[in-house]
Amino acid sequence: MHRRTAPRLARILACAAVPVMLVATGCSDDDSGSKKETAKPTKAATPTAAPTMKAATFGKLPEVCKTITEKSIEKLVPKADKKEGKALPAADTNDSASCFWSGLNDEDVKNLQFRSLTVSLKRFTSDPTLGSGEKRAEAFAEQQASKATTQDGAKNAKTEKAEGIGEGASVVSTESKKDDNDFKNETVVARTANVVVTVKYSGAGYEGAKSPDVDDMKKDAQEAAKEAVKAVAEANK
Repeated sequence: MHRRTAPRLARILACAAVPVMLVATGCSDDDSGSKKETAKPTKAATPTAAPTMKAATFGKLPEVCKTITEKSIEKLVPKADKKEGKALPAADTNDSASCFWSGLNDEDVKNLQFRSLTVSLKRFTSDPTLGSGEKRAEAFAEQQASKATTQDGAKNAKTEKAEGIGEGASVVSTESKKDDNDFKNETVVARTANVVVTVKYSGAGYEGAKSPDVDDMKKDAQEAAKEAVKAVAEANK
C-alpha cells in the first residue's frame, strides 16, 4: 500500500511546486496527460459600409421668371402687369421657386379677358434614406397632379397624360369660380429627371364676356411647360 501511494504523492507535490500560471496546462491527477484546448479569440465584426447612391441629374434650378420667354408671355398673358413676372417668396431658390404673371386684356371692352400663369420648379436631391432624386421627384409629381384636382375650390377635374414633356407629364383641367367669374384652369405637372415643373394657366371672361377656349388653354399650358423643362436642362449644361 505504501509503495503504491508514494509515486502518486510525489506527482502531487511536484505539481504544487509549479507556478500557478502553468497549472491549467500541465499538472493533473489524470495519468493520461491530456491537455484542454484553450478557446480561440473571436474576430471583431467588420463594420458595414454606408450605402452609396448616384447623385441626382440636375444640381441647380434656372431663374424661374426666365423659364418662359417674353414672346410666350405676350401670347399667354396679354397686357401682363409685369412681363418679367413676379417671383414668389422662397427659402432657397435652388431647391424650389415660383413666378407669377397676370393681366387683363381690355382692348375690347365687350370681351374682357383675364389670364394668369404660374410656373413652379421643385428640385430633389438623392438621399440614401429617402431615395434617388428621380424617384422622389416622381412621387412629388403624382402628388401635385392629385392636388390640382381640388386646389382653390376646383371642380369637374379631368386628368390626362401628355406626351413629349420631360420624362412624363399630366394635364389636369378644372373649373372654378371667383368674384362671380367662371374660370377655366389648366395645370401641367411634368418631371424632368429630379426636377418637377408645375404650370398653372387660368383664364376667365369678365363682365359677361365669353369663357376662354379650353382646348386652346390646354395647348398653351403644355407649350409653357415645355419651355420650362428646356430651361432646366440649359441651366445645367
